[in-house]
Amino acid sequence: MKRLFDIFGAGIGLIVLAPAFLVLTLLIRLRMGSPVIFKQSRAGLDGAVFVVYKFRSMNDKRDEKGELLPDAERLTDFGRALRRYSLDELPQLWNVLNGAMSLVGPRPLLPEYVPLYDENQRRRLSVKPGITGLAQISGRNAISWPDKFALDVWYVDHQSFWLDIKIIFKTVLKILKREGISAPGDATMPRFMGSASKSHE
Repeated sequence: MKRLFDIFGAGIGLIVLAPAFLVLTLLIRLRMGSPVIFKQSRAGLDGAVFVVYKFRSMNDKRDEKGELLPDAERLTDFGRALRRYSLDELPQLWNVLNGAMSLVGPRPLLPEYVPLYDENQRRRLSVKPGITGLAQISGRNAISWPDKFALDVWYVDHQSFWLDIKIIFKTVLKILKREGISAPGDATMPRFMGSASKSHE
């Protein structure tokens, strides 16, 4: 039932939001150039690595050594606007349609974080990652890593169709309120440093 709901939701979303995809693609191309879509490897179900799609929100500026500048220096004003309303996440509807993600579930994180999970945190990998999840409606990027993982595991233990509906509804409200977009003191989120980390996503 969850997979059917994902296919239906992602399919309808892609059709209804097709004009928005076109407009955002043109704006990103004009303001930041190409590529329009940002691709990155993430850990999915059972830790399997897949490529997640997002609208690009940062430029490619580098220092004199050729290394990318910190996120805070590469995140553009237009990129901040995209993140403020979670518009950068829309291409992940393709990830849902192809089965790598679900509409609702723990957010997919970098594969390099997986070895840092403790036994309980690793349980978040027992379900497909989602575009939104319990942690996103409970504080998004403004809550600590331990709190985020605790919410992810709670979702794994209590997932249901009606819980997913509730999370989707609350996600819309959270986006409209523009809460928890970034961690305090960070343009995006600091890295996860292990199960003892007290930092934010």
